Amino acid sequence: MLKKAAAALLVCASVAMWTGCGTTSNRFLYAAIPGSSQIVIYREDPNAGVLTQLAGSPVTAGLGVESLVLHPSKKFLYAANSGQDNISLFTLNANGGITEVTPRTNAGAAPTVMVMDSAGSFLYVGNTGSNDISVFSIDSSSGALTPVAQPSTGSDHFGIGMSPLNIRLSPSDNILYVTGEALTGVVQAFSVNAGVFSDLPVPGSPFATGNNPYGMTISPGGDFLYTANKIDNSISEFKINADGSLTALPGSPIGQTETGPTALLIDNSGKYLYVANDQSSGNLLAYSIGSDGSLALISNSQFSTGAQPSFMTSDPSGKYLFVGNQSSPVIQSLSVNTGSGILTSVASYSVSGTPTSIVITP
Repeated sequence: MLKKAAAALLVCASVAMWTGCGTTSNRFLYAAIPGSSQIVIYREDPNAGVLTQLAGSPVTAGLGVESLVLHPSKKFLYAANSGQDNISLFTLNANGGITEVTPRTNAGAAPTVMVMDSAGSFLYVGNTGSNDISVFSIDSSSGALTPVAQPSTGSDHFGIGMSPLNIRLSPSDNILYVTGEALTGVVQAFSVNAGVFSDLPVPGSPFATGNNPYGMTISPGGDFLYTANKIDNSISEFKINADGSLTALPGSPIGQTETGPTALLIDNSGKYLYVANDQSSGNLLAYSIGSDGSLALISNSQFSTGAQPSFMTSDPSGKYLFVGNQSSPVIQSLSVNTGSGILTSVASYSVSGTPTSIVITP
């Protein structure tokens, strides 16, 4: 059964925001707001980084909607509903509106983080309440999810023995990295093939990080992995080896001048790493990335945001970065100087609660 969730209609009403009447952008931003169980939708002007909220937005979503993933076809949007232990599927229309397809698909307890392979064939869901990973195959025509059986566990869930804080796939889609807190912070690395976890762990896994590694990112070439360690105010730096194992870089982890690093983002060029610090006065720091993966703080790179920035993403062009803030619930747009890594604020947009996940159509 299809349940209409949103209609999107926009006319060329704001000349300052668009290049001309009839030439509006077909790039859209979706943000999960778990406090109000809603998804807010904006149209992005790719020439200015300006957002315009769609008519019919925000859209009612599942209880505690926490994480969003877009299918590479731009036809489907998936939402993890942490308060209902399930995943919603939305279809996208040409105007950015979304329609939910019901019934929802059951996951583990409290699904909060998700990642999809580059082909859009498999969806991995981290369940923080049941300490496991659910995997689903994706029907390319309908977007429907089907649980993938895990022979090593005899079920469609793969236990990892800790609450997943973040998950990422290697660019080759054959290694799944999961951060969590055991006795200390760790990254676990798992070999996966067509959504199935290998019986054999990646050599050396788990790999030690600082405490509470909420943030994690992988360089575009798949050579380096970084974690943001919130409690230790540090960044862990790793080289990714051919077998998917990790080797800490010399001097890792590096300490930060700001407190509470929570989210990480590498720009499209792979030259700069941005760190959101949610316990500081509200700012991002920028680092340049050396050829050996080492990080160097860029001078004058403390960029103000709203209070407690907790999530970042960039648009496909790499010219604009969007930040979700906790204490002052806004989405902030910043322009990126691709030559220097310096950020400049474009505008801020108030939302009904803390944005925990932001995705943008290609």
